[in-house]
Amino acid sequence: MIDGGSVTVPTFRMYTPDGRWFQEGYGVDPDYRVVEDPAQPGKGTDQQLEKSIQAVMQLLQEHPPVAPKQPPFKKR
Repeated sequence: MIDGGSVTVPTFRMYTPDGRWFQEGYGVDPDYRVVEDPAQPGKGTDQQLEKSIQAVMQLLQEHPPVAPKQPPFKKR
């Protein structure tokens, strides 16, 4: 290409760790499905953001953060 870039074509297929063929052009399945209401963004509500905050808060309740213990200072 004029800018020094190039275009390549894959010559082999890949498979997933569980032994299934990888489907090109397919993204990642979401952990939580959110059915979006087209009227909500106009009202200032982001349903995906609200669901993600809810999920994070639930995970924090189930697995509270643990502060690491500070090791004793070394004597130099």
